[in-house]
Amino acid sequence: MEVSDGRTGMGERLAALAGGRPWWPLAEPTPRWIRVRLGDELIADSRRALLHVQYGPGPLPRSFLPTYYVPMDDVAPGTLVDPVEQETGLTVWAVQAAGYRVGDAAWAHREPAEPLQALAGTVTFAWREPLTWFEEDEPLLMHARDPHKRVDVVSSSRSVRVELDGVLLAESRRPLLLFETTLPVRYYLRPEDVRIELVPSTTQTVCPYNGVASWWSARIGERVIDDIAWSYPSPIPENPRIAGLICFRNERVDVTVDGEQLERPVTPWS
Repeated sequence: MEVSDGRTGMGERLAALAGGRPWWPLAEPTPRWIRVRLGDELIADSRRALLHVQYGPGPLPRSFLPTYYVPMDDVAPGTLVDPVEQETGLTVWAVQAAGYRVGDAAWAHREPAEPLQALAGTVTFAWREPLTWFEEDEPLLMHARDPHKRVDVVSSSRSVRVELDGVLLAESRRPLLLFETTLPVRYYLRPEDVRIELVPSTTQTVCPYNGVASWWSARIGERVIDDIAWSYPSPIPENPRIAGLICFRNERVDVTVDGEQLERPVTPWS
């Protein structure tokens, strides 16, 4: 799951979960064809983009999540307008095309230091509507996908119990386990293995590795516990096995696996 750029301590928490020295920050060439649209107009088109990987606050301003930078020559003329030179070493532009004008939507680093010096002379764009990023011909969600991160989904016969304040929320011997680099194991359960009433929430979140998640609240007697679990009704094609399954938020419930109660993980979403 993903969070907004401003979540304090995100980088430090993810680095601790990574173990040892994390692989970020880095800037490296990518073989992927990267494009950006504003509305229905192409404003950046590059086959020589650079991938910048950072989680949480980093050595460069606005460095929170992986993104792509493209050479200035690969940006459509007249797209970047009203530059502002900031004291932090950023040049920031408004972006205009297709009848839209989006303020504070593109930026470049005038003199990035090592190990990010390769970003000099390149520009990146915000990840918000009406801007849309594409990797080859597929739209990207939330941020660039990090090739140094891996997501595996594995079927298991482990015994998994999910409880909150002594109340059994779910129990299964047929979970799917989702392993994602730097994050705790997530236990995806079939809806029929849930023992309490789940109430649809209005919350939705986006993950570039899984898709758009719908959230659920739990009704326990007279209590309603907001946003305690999520599911992916239509995950991205690379991760179809978790479709329609329920995952409880490890950070807020007690999960017991094969008789051993797990510690609640400390993550950016605790």
